[in-house]
Amino acid sequence: MSIEQEVFGSGVAVVTGAGAGIGSGIARRLGQLGMHVVVTDIAGDRAEAVAAAIRAQGGRAEAQTLDVSRPAELDRLAADLFRRHGAVKLLVNNAGIETIGFSWEVPAERWETTLNVNIHGAVHGVRAFVPHMLKAGQPAWIANLASVGSFGVMPTQTAYIMSKHAVQSFSECLFLELQMAKAPIRVSSVIPGMLKTSIFDEAGGKGEPPAASHHRKVMRELMSTYGMDLDEGCQRIVAQIAEGRFWVSTQPEMTTGMIAGRVDFLTRQTDPTLSEQARHLLES
Repeated sequence: MSIEQEVFGSGVAVVTGAGAGIGSGIARRLGQLGMHVVVTDIAGDRAEAVAAAIRAQGGRAEAQTLDVSRPAELDRLAADLFRRHGAVKLLVNNAGIETIGFSWEVPAERWETTLNVNIHGAVHGVRAFVPHMLKAGQPAWIANLASVGSFGVMPTQTAYIMSKHAVQSFSECLFLELQMAKAPIRVSSVIPGMLKTSIFDEAGGKGEPPAASHHRKVMRELMSTYGMDLDEGCQRIVAQIAEGRFWVSTQPEMTTGMIAGRVDFLTRQTDPTLSEQARHLLES
């Protein structure tokens, strides 16, 4: 029996933003392993489609419509699931959105939505679920979706990048807090590199700056050409979470390179600069 099957062969898993992309891939993998997967998404039809696909392959899944930017919805979900199931073994705070444009051109509403989903979704997911996990007293796992962008910069993707820096630091502090509390809960920071997802497909709401469409097109083409297969990436993610790793990377060499660049920048304390690859992307 593999470590994945041993750890995640049973129990309840909650995956936010699982109607598409990495969330859907993680949910499907957990369903294959034997968990009862609670597939949540702001679009209920997308959540149900993923849940139905898991059930069609013999797995167990239910769909829940959830807006992670609303803390009360996370509170209600946590209370309901612990009431019905007694425990939640794995919480994956995956929900996230991409926003593109110069910081001063992104509408205030889009700024608020991005930070509320990407940062507060993870924060309030933890706040809502951990008290129930502690009360249940059983081993549990929490995985927060960061990014290789957590260790770099990219102008015009500022809202997304800063949110992922925040998720990374939140996960590090949470890891230490749960250690201090002597809680049987493991924390992972999930650091996807470039996976083939639809994150750059949809425009970032009303009023998205015109130049954003070009940036999205370039990023879509890069993902299509160089991205890792989604299912392969999600299998790697689930396996590393099961192993109890804090650092969970789909492409470790990419993560290592981004961190090395960040360390060099912080050590030398120079002005921020763009890598040649990033410069080419923005100028193409």
